[in-house]
Amino acid sequence: MTNTAVERTNLERMGRQFYQKRYNIPMSEEKAPDFNMDSKDLWREEVFTDRKVGTIRRLTPIKSDGSVDSSRKAIYAGETQILTPAGALPLHFEIPADNLEAAIKGYGPAVQVAFQETMEELKELRRKAASQIVIPQGGGSGLGNLNMPPQGGKLKLP
Repeated sequence: MTNTAVERTNLERMGRQFYQKRYNIPMSEEKAPDFNMDSKDLWREEVFTDRKVGTIRRLTPIKSDGSVDSSRKAIYAGETQILTPAGALPLHFEIPADNLEAAIKGYGPAVQVAFQETMEELKELRRKAASQIVIPQGGGSGLGNLNMPPQGGKLKLP
């Protein structure tokens, strides 16, 4: 086997391992899932932006021949970033609208809702992370009262 073939085999194996970990597929399962597109659930994507605040994506339902599928409604989705002390926080949200003009008017309120929901999720994640912290009792390092024996090994939950 040539070096190129070995490298390609290694890359394929690494890609397969990443995919298996990402989608929780048991490592013994070598068969990849079905990657066929659903011809009954196709969408045309258009992006609109003011180049200041964010973008609106219009997903228009289409048939497999490319014509518009009038039996389904278009979906409007917004995207923006909010700068935080920890860096940019991306927000992705659906905008309830029947046309682009309504989506533009509904963009601001939809951002506010998405921001509030994201902040609530972050608070919940922080709360869960804080409740998992285990603090050892003092004296375990022997730096406290030198006349007392170390009291390590006992855990104190906050």
